[in-house]
Formats: sequence, C-alpha cells, structure tokens
Amino acid sequence: MDEKSVSPRRSATGATSVAMRVLELLASGQAASRTELADLTGAAPSTISLTVSQLLAHGLVAEHGTRSSTGGRPRKVLRLGGSEGFVVAADLGGRHARIGVVLPGGGLTDVSTVPLATADGPDTALPRLAETLEALAGQRGRHLLKGVGFSLPGPVDVAAGVVTLPSRMPGWHRFPVRDWLEERFGVPAAVDNDANCMAVGEHGAQPAGRRQSITVKIGSAIGAGIITDGRLYRGATGAAGDITHVRIEAADDRPCSCGNTGCLETVASGAALVRILHERGIAAGSLEDVVRLASNGDPETTRAVRQAGLHLGTVLAANVNFFNPDAVYLGGILSTLEPFVAAVRSRLYEACHPLVTEHLVIERASLGADAGLVGAGRFALQSALAHDLEAITSSTTGSVRPRSAPHRGGTGTADGEPV
Repeated sequence: MDEKSVSPRRSATGATSVAMRVLELLASGQAASRTELADLTGAAPSTISLTVSQLLAHGLVAEHGTRSSTGGRPRKVLRLGGSEGFVVAADLGGRHARIGVVLPGGGLTDVSTVPLATADGPDTALPRLAETLEALAGQRGRHLLKGVGFSLPGPVDVAAGVVTLPSRMPGWHRFPVRDWLEERFGVPAAVDNDANCMAVGEHGAQPAGRRQSITVKIGSAIGAGIITDGRLYRGATGAAGDITHVRIEAADDRPCSCGNTGCLETVASGAALVRILHERGIAAGSLEDVVRLASNGDPETTRAVRQAGLHLGTVLAANVNFFNPDAVYLGGILSTLEPFVAAVRSRLYEACHPLVTEHLVIERASLGADAGLVGAGRFALQSALAHDLEAITSSTTGSVRPRSAPHRGGTGTADGEPV
C-alpha cells in the first residue's frame, strides 16, 4: 500500500487523539496550561499549541486569566469551554446508590445516598434511580446536563455498555445499561466497573508524579483498578485487576461465587467476614455489622478483620512485586478499619522486595466513599467530550470543523483508558 494513501488517516487519528487527551486532562483538573499539557501528554509543545488553538477556535477550550510561572512569562490558564455544564453520576451498591454532580475539573457536589436494590433487576432499579438523577439534574438546570456515568458492582463490557456475568446482580447480565441511559437522558453515557471507577477517581486526586498505582476496593467482594503511566489499564478483555478470584492456600477448597474454589474472595471479602463471624457465633448479619463490631473493639471481629487483611496483602504482594507501582490505595468499607489497613500494609512490607517498597505509598483512598462517584463522573465527562469532539472533527485531514455525528459509546480502547 502506498504510504501517502494512509498518512491523512493517520494524521486525523493522531490529531483527534491528542485533542481528546487535552480535553480529558483539562476536564479532570490535572492540567491547566499548555506547558502542563505537553508534560503530561509527551507531545511536542508546538503540537499542543496547535491543538489548543483549534479547540479555542471552536469553543471547546477557553482561556481564563493567567498565573505566574517560575522564571518565565505568566501562563494562560486553560479550562473547558462552556464549563457551566455538568454530569450526574451514580455509584451502585447492593442496597443503595451514592449519587452526585461532577463538574469539569473534577469537582463533586450535591452528593447523597439513596435506597436502591440491584437485586430487583434493571427493569425496576434503573427507572427509580433515573427519576432521582433527573431531579438532581433539574436542580442545576437540565439543559446544562452533558452526560451520565454509572459505577457498577460487577464485570463490565465497556465497549458494549453492559454488565457481564455479575455474581451479585441477578437479572443484569448483558442488560444494555449504557444504551438505556442514553435513551432516557438524551446525552452520552458511560458505565464501568466500580473498582475501575474508584481507581480513576482517586488517581485524579493524587499528585501528578504518581503515574502507576493499584486501587483496591474491599466491600462485599474485592476488586482492583490499575493505573499505568497515568491511564487505566483494562487488559485484553477488560478483566485486569480481578484479584478477587486469585487462588490462595488459606481458602483450601471453599466454593466461591465464581464457581471455582479457593478464591481470595472466600477468606478476605466482606461477605466472607460475615460468614466467618456467623460460624464463630458472632451476631453479624451484614458487612455494616462487621464494621460496627470491629470499630467498637470486639476482639473476635478484630482478629477476623486483621486476618482478612493479611490474606489480601498476600495476594497483593505478588502483584506489587510484579508491577512495582508508586502507590497502593485501599477503598471500600473495610478500608475504614485500621486493623485491616495495618494488616495489608505489614504483609506488603514483609512479602515484597525492598526496592519495590522503598518509596511505595500504601494508604486509604483520599476521596473515601466518593472515589467511585468521581471516577464514574469522569468517564461521563470523557464520553461527552468525545461526542463534542466527534461533532467538529474532520475524518480526513485532522482539522477541526463543525459537523454533527451520533455518539454511542466511551473513549477507551481494549487495553487502556485515558484518565
């Protein structure tokens, strides 16, 4: 094939990719100047300058004052154009959903927790939650709504916008959640796994120098989101970070919800702790009961929680040794318990190579329960930005010009997602 015949397409794809990355970094608040954009994208300053100029010309980016820089001219501050818009987001759990408004730049407001039983199935649960989100959007101005983001407690096929084989979401398998949301709200929507959403939300709140991290959500089950070189890593089929089903010797042949035996979930998850305490005669009918008992210093519960943390640390140690991240962030309800966090930390220091732990940060997610909500909102912002960019991007020259185009999905790839 003649090289000249493919270069325009490559040019268009490259220009669109850089423009999308610029919009994502401005939307998340990780960058606010051309210099910061060049540093974070690795693109040449001239490329960033041209891209920003095109986005400025079409209103997707605006300049908002200046700020001083060390040893140079004041830098013009960049922000998204029309930044009065917003997205609504929801982080779904088994019996409730945390909802809120996410603003360009990563700000979160109007957060609340509402009852929601995912066990009722999507045909019942989604309309109820949509009504609540519609009311939330109406309070800020429904015409300014740019997108909707959902964090879901199960495996998600991001390209299709569906949950696949969820063990704790009966009736949700292959239900078209994203398409349902787009039809209901009339704006771009994004859906993703709760651990991925937590990883993306937490990454945006951390120092820019931390480019590699593992974020673990420990609730009824266990999940992990992986950030590599500042981007969410999904793996070949979107299953990266599924540590809950790693085999661990302490689990013996105990059956797991996945159908296998001996998984980490059976000895270290919230559901496992409820079962373990029940077997020991402790009145803990829910994960909230476990947290309450441990917080009140119940000796048997504290021992069980600490042991669960050690089991998680054992599995994490193999991943940390292999990946060598800057940080491990712990989220989910069990991360609120100091004995659990301390046990994970001690096992990592014990089982990992000293070079791996020399500068390793091991801490609770700084956003706490809001991390997944912020991440879902950021995915929704990305979908909205991709829709806007698609509407004005030439498919042949890489230049930016007004046109209309439908949008039916997110911005990710099979092995990575800009965050």
